Amino acid sequence: MKLEFFLAKRIIGSKAYKSNISSPIIKIGITAISLSIIVMLVSISTGLGLQSEIKNKISSFYGDIIISNFDSNNSEENLRSIKVNDSIISSIYEKENIKLVNRVANKFGIIRTLNDFDGVLFKGVDSLYEWDLISKYIIKGSTPIISSTPSNKVIISNKLSKRLDIDYKESFQMIFSNFNNSKTAIRKFEVIGIYDSGFSEIDENLIFGDIFHLQKINKWNLDEFGELEVFVDNFEEIDTTLKDIYINTPSNLNSYSIKDKFASIFDWISIFDKNIYAIIFIMLIVSSINIISVLLIIILEKTNMIGILKSMGASNLQIKNIFLINVSYLIFVGLLIGNILGLLLLYIQKTYKLIKLDPEIYYTSSVPVSIDIETVIMLNLFTFIICLLSVLIPSYIISKISPIKSIKFQ
Repeated sequence: MKLEFFLAKRIIGSKAYKSNISSPIIKIGITAISLSIIVMLVSISTGLGLQSEIKNKISSFYGDIIISNFDSNNSEENLRSIKVNDSIISSIYEKENIKLVNRVANKFGIIRTLNDFDGVLFKGVDSLYEWDLISKYIIKGSTPIISSTPSNKVIISNKLSKRLDIDYKESFQMIFSNFNNSKTAIRKFEVIGIYDSGFSEIDENLIFGDIFHLQKINKWNLDEFGELEVFVDNFEEIDTTLKDIYINTPSNLNSYSIKDKFASIFDWISIFDKNIYAIIFIMLIVSSINIISVLLIIILEKTNMIGILKSMGASNLQIKNIFLINVSYLIFVGLLIGNILGLLLLYIQKTYKLIKLDPEIYYTSSVPVSIDIETVIMLNLFTFIICLLSVLIPSYIISKISPIKSIKFQ
């Protein structure tokens, strides 16, 4: 194999090789591979990034799996409570793939100001609520401190703040219905924080505050909550985890995932996978066709050399290996250039968010990027193998070349 590497190296390093008629074809081939890997990297990184961004936003505000009491309708409001004690929480944590469990309650109410009003969903949380999940979306103020002392501090969305003209540190009244009697409950809250998730279905409806108010209005005990929000370590295994929770929880409780709650959104983002596969398939075809063209041009140009090597006793396999090594080098150069440029573009977008999106459509204000080193390596390896395999059949043309005719060939 040393002879093949030696001759391939001499061909690659020769000045004639870089300035002859095949030079433009070789440059086009390298450029095609570079552009293909750039397109594939961008499509995979932005596609997975958008999927992850949307999933993480929904998960942060609602949890991955929701455990609640069976209700007579599909309302987001918790009409019936569930008793929660340490043994129930511990039994959930004992299951695999469980990261966190939050205890919350939801109730519809009407925000009333001097000039306007609107219906929203009040999410009540307790002192153990993990605020880190949504604190990254806070754009003004901070999250409320929930303790044993009831708090009237809440956080609302930026969209609600502008729509109802309620700013940071300002107060408003909220009216809740009471199903136990005909009276309504009125509570006064102060805005201590404003968040902006960029997710319209969240920003238009959801505010956060102390669960004590909902427990008192609904006449629940302190160990009664509306639902449990379960967060998982690996979202890919959420169906298995959901099944395990559903089987092992009491029959009066229902368990469902955010994939069920937001089925239309998850069906939409699953289409991204098909788009990514289609782009990869097309780019691999483009790369393969170009590298085949490069190989054929090189073989045509080196016909005399092939004839001389055959006349000196070189086998078809040895000569074929010379050209495969040559083509492998060109594929490597194309991949190297494409990776440098592609990863640079992705880094710039991830850092500076230059390309913007309409959050009303894509649920995020800029193109998100998810760069996975393992995926990048596998993509490059797969592309290299496919391009190399595509030139195996054309390389058999070498065996058809006659030494006598090829030496005379000009």
